Amino acid sequence: MEPGGTSARCHDVSTTPPVLAAELAQAWADIQRHHPELPDLAAPESLIGESSSACGAELSFERLLHEAVHGIAAARGVRDTSRAGRYHNRRFLAIAEEMGLDHSEEPHPSSGFSLVTLSPEAKRRYRPTIERLQRALKAHTVATASDTKRSFRGPAARHGSSGGGVRVKAVCDCGRNVRVVPSVLAQAPIVCGGCGKPFRIPEAVGAAS
Repeated sequence: MEPGGTSARCHDVSTTPPVLAAELAQAWADIQRHHPELPDLAAPESLIGESSSACGAELSFERLLHEAVHGIAAARGVRDTSRAGRYHNRRFLAIAEEMGLDHSEEPHPSSGFSLVTLSPEAKRRYRPTIERLQRALKAHTVATASDTKRSFRGPAARHGSSGGGVRVKAVCDCGRNVRVVPSVLAQAPIVCGGCGKPFRIPEAVGAAS
């Protein structure tokens, strides 16, 4: 699913993960319009149901913009984190400020400048995008909670928002790869933005997990 494509421009808020992924892709495309060097988001599904203490525990537009900062850093060849991605350095902060994120406090001892927030200007610029994504996230949260009450969802549902498992490498035919929780990949295909083929977990890895 290409950000900015027809399928990504879905405004019918649904409770299904594929449509939430489309809304995430559309929000990413909105960011790209202001920052054309930002690479495509290869796997929006991988953000659903995952948490990151370093980049923001809850999925929101603020966290999406945070992830976009890392995308810009990667495109520029800038090393914006250290300590296995936990510590966000001043190079990260410089790009974050450029993209409309603020950090008014001193760096955190373990995560650095990761706790960035939307500036007033960014809130105005992305207001329609923020409101649309909030509606999609709310609908998804309600549906997920309802589904938990109706049926047994397995270990992933019992171990918090991280997806209940270790992320493994999924690959596509062109050689690109992403790290994903197998249960997330099982919900719907994750399509590579480069070759258009779905990411898959190699059989040896899948059997080991």
